Parts: sequence; C-alpha cells; structure tokens
Amino acid sequence: MTPEKTPALDPNDPRYWDPRDLEAELRRVFSICHGCRMCVGYCPAFPELFARIDEHVRRGKGEAEALDDRDFQAVDALCFQCKLCYFKCPYTPDDGHPWHVDFPRLMLRHRAQRARRDGIPIQDRVLGEPQWLGRAGSGPAAPLANLVSASRLVRKVQERLTGISADFPQPPFAREPFPTWWRRREPAVVAPVRGEVALFSTCTANFHMPATAIAAVRLFEAHGWRVHWPAGQTCCGMPNLDGGNVDAARDKARRNVEALLPHVDAGRMVVVPGPTCSYVLRREYPELVGTEAARRVAAATHDLMELVRGAVRRKQIDLRPVRSLGRVGYHAACHLRAQKFGFPAAQLLERAPETTVTVVEQCSAVDGTWGMKAQYYELGRRYARKLVASMEGEGRFDWIASDCPLSALRLEHELGRPVRHPIQLLAYACGLETADGSDANGAGRGREDERTDAAD
Repeated sequence: MTPEKTPALDPNDPRYWDPRDLEAELRRVFSICHGCRMCVGYCPAFPELFARIDEHVRRGKGEAEALDDRDFQAVDALCFQCKLCYFKCPYTPDDGHPWHVDFPRLMLRHRAQRARRDGIPIQDRVLGEPQWLGRAGSGPAAPLANLVSASRLVRKVQERLTGISADFPQPPFAREPFPTWWRRREPAVVAPVRGEVALFSTCTANFHMPATAIAAVRLFEAHGWRVHWPAGQTCCGMPNLDGGNVDAARDKARRNVEALLPHVDAGRMVVVPGPTCSYVLRREYPELVGTEAARRVAAATHDLMELVRGAVRRKQIDLRPVRSLGRVGYHAACHLRAQKFGFPAAQLLERAPETTVTVVEQCSAVDGTWGMKAQYYELGRRYARKLVASMEGEGRFDWIASDCPLSALRLEHELGRPVRHPIQLLAYACGLETADGSDANGAGRGREDERTDAAD
C-alpha cells in the first residue's frame, strides 16, 4: 500500500499530468479505501466506488486492478470535494502515514487530466466564473437581475443552456455591492491601532451578501483594528478547480497572491469570511502557484472567526456582547472542519448573555459548485437531509448560522427562514448592528432587504 514514489498531487509536477501514473495511483488509493470503508457515509463517491469493486469481485475479475476509466470517471463525478474524508482519514500525509492517501486531491487530479484531455463543459465554464455574473447583476442592475432570477421559466431555460439547477436557490444580487460600500464609506478613526487585517472579501460577499463583509469591518474597527481591502483581488479559483480548470485557477491564485503579498509584507493578516475560500488560499495556493510568495500568503491567511477568536484570546479585541442571541443552531461547514481549528464561531457566540449554541456537524452537499448542478441537485438534497433535520422544528432555534454562504442558501431554501453568518450575529450581540443587518444608525441593509429589491 505504501507508494513507491510520493504521490504527484502538485500541478507543477510533470508526473501530475501522466495518465499512467494517475491510473496507478487511483487503483492504489481505491484499494485502500475499499478495504477501510470508513468514509462510506460522507458522499456518494464512496458507495459508488465500493459497489463497482464489489461487482468486479463478484464476477471474478479482481478488485481495484479491474477498474477502468469508466469506473474512475463515475467515482470522480460523485465527489463533491467536502474534504471530510481527508479530515477523517487515518492514512494521510498530515498524519505522517506512509500510505499518503489524499482522496480529494486525487479526484481533483483526475478531473484536471480529464478537462485537459476532453475540454471543459459549458456547465463548469459558467460555474467557474462567479465574479462575472456577480459584477453583471449587482449594483443598479440588481432589482431587475433578482426579478429575472426569481422567474421559474427563466431558471428552466438557464438549466437547459448551462446545466445549473433551476431548483438550487440563487443568491440575491446586492443593490450595493461590497466594493461600492467600501469606496463610499467613511473609515472609522482607529487610534491607537490594536491590529491590522487585509480583507479577502470573496465573490459571495462582494456581489450577493455584502452584509457579512460589512459586519466584519464594523466589528474590527469598533475594537481598534484597521481594515484594508486590497485592490486587484479576484475569485479564489475554487470553482475552476471544481471543473478541472487548473490553468484558470492558477491564474486567479497568482493575481490574488500579487494583491495580498504587499499587505503580508507589511505584517498584516489576511482574513477571509468564507471557509471554502480560506481553505483554498491556505491549502491549495502553495502548490498551485508553487512560489515562496504563495506560501507566505497562505501562512498569513485566517478564516474570519478563527482570527477573531485568536484576537480575543490575545486580548487584542475586548469582546463584550450585550444582547442575548437565545438559542443558536450553528452549522459547522465541511471546509471549516477540514482546516482543523475547531469551532471558533460557536465559542464566540456563546459569550453573548443568555445564549446557547448547538453545533451541527453535517454536510450541506453543496461544497463549491457540485450541488448547483442539475444532475446532482436531488442527490445533494438527500445528503443534506441530516443537516436540515437537525435545524428543523418551529421555535427550536432563535437564529441559524453558518460560515458557508452556499450552505446557508440550501438551509434557507429548505427551512424557509434566514441563515446568518456568525460575524453578523456577533456584531448584533455587540450592539453594532440591528437585527436586520443595518448598523446602529440605520445605515446598511440586511440580506432579507436585498432579496425584496426585486419586488420594489
């Protein structure tokens, strides 16, 4: 089971693109997974893998050595890159195990080779560029864009053309995108400066849910921190990786490293209000870009709630919530769990008076772009049932929170109620925002207001 050579999981390694090397690695890892089977409940890729090997065994054709390209592609198609199998696997390089099992990156490698060989489908091309649609639909165009996206007929036509499910809840376009808010705002006077951060705001916060990034800025500035928003930042590249488009993801990574490096050089931490994006910057950029600059940016990057918790522990933020949040149902997103720093949001929210937080460790089965695809939408819903069931029940929770904006969309759709980012609840508990997401002076708007723009 121990590989003769260290597995090629770096796109800059020539072996990464060698089909025979990949085939051998697929069979090696699949054989280990088939013997272990611990991850059978995480995603549909593992039941599919085990069923195919078991069928070969039943027919007397062998085990993993009998798998062919159709088998490999069927398993890869059902991996939604939640990273939970890596997080739980006892055979990973992170655990120092000689077997060097990294199932998610192996699937990305297979996807990349297939994309280079067969081309990138229109479905993955559209899903791979969320910032394009965000720029086009946000701002003055938001009311019309939201009205159009709410049309069942339009969504069905879109599904036929692009393969994006008409049933997956599309995020609202913000009437005032975060970059616009940032340019018009009056920065708080911060003196003395207790800390500085460079905000990597993410496509979702930029164009769809700016209340998350705005709440982060307010909380930092209220506690004596100076916030910088680096010009030139773009999508983290994860949607491209989901479609196997390594070249496009690498281009975005290089641009983001270039935008963030001057702030890292100035001693600032990079803060990201979304666990998928923070995961990509920290775990994928060092190998994807392969430079010392990328490694330095990765080392300086923190998920938003992780950084706030650290600042509170170091007494750089004197967090004194004054409002009760009551009962909070907190969804621990998969890409946050994969970063192995616990649940800082739950710990911070429980500082609010008369507040209890229930942590729900279940997958939303969206995980980037997979859950948005028409062919997987219903399967994704089935895998998200445990999460939804844990949050259901009228009056069970006063608030529902998730760090992951795509998981929040699925939960909102299934439960019929709003889901907040923990930073919004923390800002509310500290008296910096009202319940609808506006600041204490009434400036700014919450997500529910953004959704109703289409009806204005």
